[in-house]
Amino acid sequence: MALSNIKRVKSSEIELKDRLVSIQRVAKVTKGGRTFSFSAIVVVGDENGIVGYGLGKAKEVTEAITKGIDDAKKNLVKVPVIKGTVPHEQYGKYSGGSVLVKPAIAGTGVLAGGAMRAVLESAGIKDVLAKSLGSSNPHNVVKATVTALANMRDAYTVAQHRGVDLNKVFNG
Repeated sequence: MALSNIKRVKSSEIELKDRLVSIQRVAKVTKGGRTFSFSAIVVVGDENGIVGYGLGKAKEVTEAITKGIDDAKKNLVKVPVIKGTVPHEQYGKYSGGSVLVKPAIAGTGVLAGGAMRAVLESAGIKDVLAKSLGSSNPHNVVKATVTALANMRDAYTVAQHRGVDLNKVFNG
């Protein structure tokens, strides 16, 4: 996420909805027995082009979810959404997780698996074709999806970056 076109967003001025992607129960074995702990992956978004993810760890499930939501609000990015879909095809990769996100016509819906679906719906994308190509680990799939969405650029941004008129981007 070190690219220059990723736009960070402040969470204070927008209304965010959260979605729980996954909860893991982990055990630490000690002399006195097992100590259980929970980790939760949470995705937040305003369903209008802003999305973020977070990881929370705690002894209780509710605390882990709350920590995940707080972490997600610190990692918000702006995503271009054009007519309810993404502007172009994009690959995203994080560790072993690879994803492919493609635009779709109106009425298609969100054709994506569990972790990807949560990210895409939180971003406000209504019609999209998406496929998880690598690891099915929800951590890696969520991070790869957010990377793919954050790397997308709409036509206006491309025209501004190239220093040309918007018509020149489409008509050569």
